[in-house]
Amino acid sequence: MNTIVNLASGFMNLFTLGGQQFMSWVVGIVPTIAVLLVLMNAIIALAGQERINSLAKICTSNPVLRYAVLPFVSAFMLGNPMALSMGKFMPEFYKPSFYASVTYHCHTNSGIFPHINASEIFIYLGIANGLTQLGLDTTPLAIRYLLVGIVCNFISGWATDFTTRYVEKQQGVKLSRELKGEA
Repeated sequence: MNTIVNLASGFMNLFTLGGQQFMSWVVGIVPTIAVLLVLMNAIIALAGQERINSLAKICTSNPVLRYAVLPFVSAFMLGNPMALSMGKFMPEFYKPSFYASVTYHCHTNSGIFPHINASEIFIYLGIANGLTQLGLDTTPLAIRYLLVGIVCNFISGWATDFTTRYVEKQQGVKLSRELKGEA
């Protein structure tokens, strides 16, 4: 009988812990994301949708801007997961590639810019801990992590372009490579 009671108690405890985690999000990350969304929409309203589209068109026209510069700036300025929202300005064809690149930027840039993805800084710190124990400076590691990340994140975005083309052919669809409202 005790076993059944313990199983039932453990089962309910799982939901209690899940509720506690949910509440930490409600008072932690959810308000932050809401404020960032309001800020981003305010900037768009102040700058004007046409200017934002012009910037997106410039960034879309060049793979280096599309998969190295824009994702880096998005990750640096907005952090994870808000950096993903910049993809809404991309033409449909480039959205999967932008997503691939910007999500990696939210990880590989955290060594030198921990505000980008504070919840995963433990990965970098785990590696850096070995250097710290040897009495070495972790700054060169953080810079290498950033530079290798920029190159790999660019490759990830660009490679996803090829995958997207393949899926277009396979599914018999054609995704727009132009911004909405443009010829």
